[in-house]
Amino acid sequence: MPIPSRQRLLADHLPDAVQARLGITPKASTLPDAVLGGIDGCVTTFAVVSGAFGAGFSPQVALVLGFANLLADGLSMAVSNYEAGQAQLAQIASAERTEHRHIALVPEGEREEIRQLFRAKGFEGELLEQVVEVLCRDPEVWVSTMLREEYGLSREGLSPLRAGLVTFAAFLGVGALPLLPYALPGLGVVTQFLTSLGVAAAVFLGIGMLKSAVYGLPAWRSGLRTLCMGSAAAGLAFVTGHGAQMLLDG
Repeated sequence: MPIPSRQRLLADHLPDAVQARLGITPKASTLPDAVLGGIDGCVTTFAVVSGAFGAGFSPQVALVLGFANLLADGLSMAVSNYEAGQAQLAQIASAERTEHRHIALVPEGEREEIRQLFRAKGFEGELLEQVVEVLCRDPEVWVSTMLREEYGLSREGLSPLRAGLVTFAAFLGVGALPLLPYALPGLGVVTQFLTSLGVAAAVFLGIGMLKSAVYGLPAWRSGLRTLCMGSAAAGLAFVTGHGAQMLLDG
């Protein structure tokens, strides 16, 4: 990600620019969901390919098993990510109800919590009391402040449905790539597997590098780490398939 110049930063921090930027409702980044779905999709399908190759199965079997696992696991991961988001929203709603109840029953105790939270941030004396008075004037602001400062929770930008859909799309789109060589006619079994291996390695490396580039981190290090993790999963699947085939033949 390119680093903006000082002139650009100054322009972005003029009062009108700051007001416009902060007036936009924040959305949670979908990149983590896409990375999660993409990596897991590629690992899932290439693990099936590796296991099938290690066991000596035909390319048709590898293709069928790969697409079956792609759809089933992709849906499972999307639903799991959706349910995780829903659980987070339920946790936030429960904390909101608790804080509203506490404010109604023991308002001075809740004011003291606000006071101590902001004293820990360096506010003292009359300024601290002014902060407490302003924050506790509106119950909704009061509760949202408690959620953020005491529980570390915020519902801003959370969308379980969007997270689930992005995960599913990335899982299917990326996970189908290692299966493509098995859909091409005229390739030998070894060639199909080696081509699938190359595609999977490129995907692992590319996802890791893209993730780091977006966040301004060293790209190659993350790419190689993701490649190693994906290779380990595929290697385990190959060894398991090959070992199972030897046991059955024996």
